[in-house]
Amino acid sequence: LGWKFYDADDYHPPENKKKMAEGIPLNDEDRIPWLCALHDILRREDSRRQHVILACSALKKMYRHVLVSGASAVESNQPEQPGENPALKILFVHLDGPMDIIAGRLQKRRGHFMPPELLKSQFDTLEPPSAPENFITVSLEKSLPEIVLGIESAIL
Repeated sequence: LGWKFYDADDYHPPENKKKMAEGIPLNDEDRIPWLCALHDILRREDSRRQHVILACSALKKMYRHVLVSGASAVESNQPEQPGENPALKILFVHLDGPMDIIAGRLQKRRGHFMPPELLKSQFDTLEPPSAPENFITVSLEKSLPEIVLGIESAIL
């Protein structure tokens, strides 16, 4: 697509990486500042009219709301006022698959701070996207070319 790509894992603070490396799942307090920083990156790129892809485990609806709206999503339950930091337009791609397929892929990953043993905690935390969120669901049981084609079709 020629879009910029960001891997959200690259933006975890050292404390989060250390915690995960020790096999300790992150909690909301760990994730919210990280998600706010990611929102700031998305906002910056949007102001430059740059399309981006962000690979991110935005497991909860609240996390996805933070990516769209930033810190205001956490600080207030009030809807945004016109002219106040309008929300970003984001299409969330929910890569859905059974734990064994994902675990197999994690086992092949080398040099990453998150051990495969934390996968169950991620499944336990997961709140799959639902209406009115802007999302598509793509099965990880499809081939890689089918997955890419499905995502490209939705984007374009």
